[in-house]
Amino acid sequence: MSDREEHHVDAEDPARTSDAWRELTEWLRTHAPNSYASVLPPAPGTEIAAARSRLQEYCSYAIPSELVGLWALAGGTRQIDLDEYDEEGEVASGRFLPHGLLLTPGQSIRPRLAGFDRHGKDYWEGARWVAPFGNYAEATDAGLYLSDEGLGEWTSFEGMFMTEPRYPSIAAYVEAVVRTITRGPADLMGAQVPGVVYGCLVWQDPRQPRLDETHADWRPVH
Repeated sequence: MSDREEHHVDAEDPARTSDAWRELTEWLRTHAPNSYASVLPPAPGTEIAAARSRLQEYCSYAIPSELVGLWALAGGTRQIDLDEYDEEGEVASGRFLPHGLLLTPGQSIRPRLAGFDRHGKDYWEGARWVAPFGNYAEATDAGLYLSDEGLGEWTSFEGMFMTEPRYPSIAAYVEAVVRTITRGPADLMGAQVPGVVYGCLVWQDPRQPRLDETHADWRPVH
């Protein structure tokens, strides 16, 4: 079965995404309660419709149905106030995935639309994707894109760049996250490994931790 065919099957199987997401959030409820509390309720239909309309207007294609299905479970994430513990503001409770945040409908189309300049030139050269996951809520410099071929990484730090897809679907990505935090190995998804600090699941490379002041309180899952 090709990646495209596998992705099509995944897109038509919302139960697989739902099961993986619920398993992830149940783990958060027990082991990282502040990350669990950061998950937003399902996205309102009006919010999804507004994002769909804007993407259609500028790019003439639709938001993939599997992402819409995920928003029916969680409409994004928010930041829990951790000032009592995290005076430097290093820990983002909603960044419990290896690639950051689950973005809201409005946030998810922002990176793609940011590729257009004021004259209408498209620096993404017509690529058909949205960004389910991003490193920050502004979601304009790095994250994971979702296209018909699957999930891959995108950045706009130094020009517009997209990798080949790494996962055939959102379901496959979330399943890999669940396997990593529950069974390991810790580096199953790369150099960044899962750990918990102040009730938040935070992924970082122990050799080059992104946490500074709070790194001493971070405990790896495995």
